[in-house]
Amino acid sequence: MNLKKFWRKLQRYVKFQYYKLLRAKGGAAVIAMGFAVGLFVEMFNLPTYGTSFLLIFPLNFVLRGSLAAALVGFVFGKLIYVPMSFLNTYVASSVLPDDFSVQLSFLPGWINHALLLNLKLIVGGVIDGAALAFLLYFPIRYSVNAFKRKRKENRRLRRAAIGS
Repeated sequence: MNLKKFWRKLQRYVKFQYYKLLRAKGGAAVIAMGFAVGLFVEMFNLPTYGTSFLLIFPLNFVLRGSLAAALVGFVFGKLIYVPMSFLNTYVASSVLPDDFSVQLSFLPGWINHALLLNLKLIVGGVIDGAALAFLLYFPIRYSVNAFKRKRKENRRLRRAAIGS
């Protein structure tokens, strides 16, 4: 299969998944909550070596989010993680005490420093992830509702045109 055909198929597949997500049962709040959960979890996924990914499932269940939307939010979080990691470290440095350190006597100093950096990324990621999830929940909910209203109106107009 040549490259042009591959990209066309990939584009069609992504568009299909996008429409499938927008037309999902449960409404805009379910989709927006799922996206917010996925984004929240991604903001502290890297320093936990991927184990926080498992939090998506219970959080989606408890908060009534869409798993497909959570995975989209997770992928979106991966795209913005590198610039956000600097902000995560800054926020954690502001929250944690200045004299805070990780000292495990049986480990070399560089590992203790790496653990402190990971802890800062986790603390900052939880704070920034919660803020991002909260900020993006409402625009996503509004845009999904707008899409559904537009789709409903188009269906109504088509039915009226067929009936006349």
